[in-house]
Amino acid sequence: MKNYKRLIKFVFPHAWVLALACLCMIASSAFGGVSIGMIIPLVDNIITGKKIIIPFGVNLPPALQHIVDIANSLSPLQLLNNMILIVIVLWLLKSFFEFCQTYLMNDVAQRVVRDVKNTIYKKLLTLSMDFYSKNATGKLMSRITNDALIIRDSISTGLTDLLYQPVQLAVYIGILLFVKIYFSISWNLIGISMLLFALVVYPVARIGRRLKSISRKSQEKMAEVTVTLHETISGIRVVKAFSMENYEAKKFADQNQSLYKLTMKQIKRMTVVSPITEFVGIACVAVILWIAGKEIISGALSAGAFVAFLAAILSVMKPIKRLTNVYTINQQAMAAAERIFEALDARSSVVEKPGALILPKINKCVRMENVSFKYETKDVLKDISLEVPVGAVAAFVGPSGVGKTTLVNLVPRFYDVTAGRVTIDGVDIRDCTLKSLMEQIGIVTQETILFNDTVAANISYGSSTHNKDDIIKAARIANAHDFIMKMPKGYDTEVGERGFRLSGGEKQRLAIARAVFKDPPILILDEATSQLDTESEILVQEAIDRMMKGRTVFVIAHRLSTIKHASKIYVLDLGRVVASGSHEELLHKEGLYKRLYDMQFKG
Repeated sequence: MKNYKRLIKFVFPHAWVLALACLCMIASSAFGGVSIGMIIPLVDNIITGKKIIIPFGVNLPPALQHIVDIANSLSPLQLLNNMILIVIVLWLLKSFFEFCQTYLMNDVAQRVVRDVKNTIYKKLLTLSMDFYSKNATGKLMSRITNDALIIRDSISTGLTDLLYQPVQLAVYIGILLFVKIYFSISWNLIGISMLLFALVVYPVARIGRRLKSISRKSQEKMAEVTVTLHETISGIRVVKAFSMENYEAKKFADQNQSLYKLTMKQIKRMTVVSPITEFVGIACVAVILWIAGKEIISGALSAGAFVAFLAAILSVMKPIKRLTNVYTINQQAMAAAERIFEALDARSSVVEKPGALILPKINKCVRMENVSFKYETKDVLKDISLEVPVGAVAAFVGPSGVGKTTLVNLVPRFYDVTAGRVTIDGVDIRDCTLKSLMEQIGIVTQETILFNDTVAANISYGSSTHNKDDIIKAARIANAHDFIMKMPKGYDTEVGERGFRLSGGEKQRLAIARAVFKDPPILILDEATSQLDTESEILVQEAIDRMMKGRTVFVIAHRLSTIKHASKIYVLDLGRVVASGSHEELLHKEGLYKRLYDMQFKG
């Protein structure tokens, strides 16, 4: 119930559309109810040729008595002609308002889905990197796509029926009471009808609770399918390179089969609700026919009044049946809502303090003071202290998995230290706004990320200005201008998803051009040339050397030849700095750096 209330809050901004839909619901139900009332003169005056009989002692309201008198004064043929016109107009109006309420409620549902997707996406963008290390991309995509669509159904169908069917129920129950009061329908008929309808509530509730559990499992399985699709399509080169097409096809088929089984369990439980309600309805009609039939035969009950009563009973069945379906639909929606609110309730481990400072441009140094960091319970960095002056190049080397990338990721606050602090010009970066911190940092990583946009848009990414001259200047510094001009549309060429149409070296040079265009005073290079061929590496290294001039640089290098001229090299092992110094100083010491160097150049 708590999650349903939270979900309904997304409807509040669109209350005016909902209000219009509700007015249309009332109008549609009213015209439908009046149409049922037309049955009495149709049966009594036209079919049986008798006048409408008001039981002795019953006083109709004056307006209604006037209508009965007019109906009784007309010949059957005159009454038939008038009724045909009235019924056509009534159903035309009913259909018009029903269309309006259906359209408006679907509009509300689509607005809610749009807002939910926007809210989830915006939330995901604010979460820190540790959240993404624990959640697969495909599963997060599933929250925005599959789960949001299930919520759409709960609004367009579930909320519609939750509002519309009680209105119809009230109208038809009103007709029941009207016929009962003014045409002497026995309370036994109404009591038996309500009792039989009540019997359907218990099994529907049991089915609904089970359906919620199955629906959650189904959505989780759908997320797994989305993960597989995302991984396989984005990694299609690897799949083909290792001839794993059959393996991936079987893996997807197995997941799809599991999803199919869960979906059929859902369908079975949703489908069984309808026969249950219909059986109860038929049983109710049979009992009513048996009781009322005897009264009609004895002349104690008007045939027209009974048919109107029966029509009202049958009309009551529809909203009751739809309301039981609402329960099952909402149980599915609640399973989706739980998953959505799990994402919305996730807390970022990196948060901006209230009243955070705007960080001035660096003019002294970046310092790490007794810094430690752990992933959950695993220690990654332990008691690291270092200082990188403005304009200096600090290089970090060491075996894989010793925490080099984690260390440099602390500077832009992708993660927060678990002990110690990182400062820029003596200011703890946790006291600064995230925006002012990131404005000073440019990053080029081993895994180049490009967006499915033009070359120019990728280079100027993150900037509100897209000056063509500045873009070209950045591309020239990054050794990218020549290959860009050979592309079909030059700087307006689409690079494809993740730069699919470019080579590794071309993608890396675009990433460097992006960092150059940003013109940050602090630069982080995370093994930016480790995956390139010799020719591409030379071009990229030339671009990096030009880009590093005048900047404070943190560089992680696999090839030690690329950091020979670093101001200071820090050697990491088991999460600690085990040595530091210039390239020449470290070579003259027996230790890890010399062993790594010998492995690369003397092996």
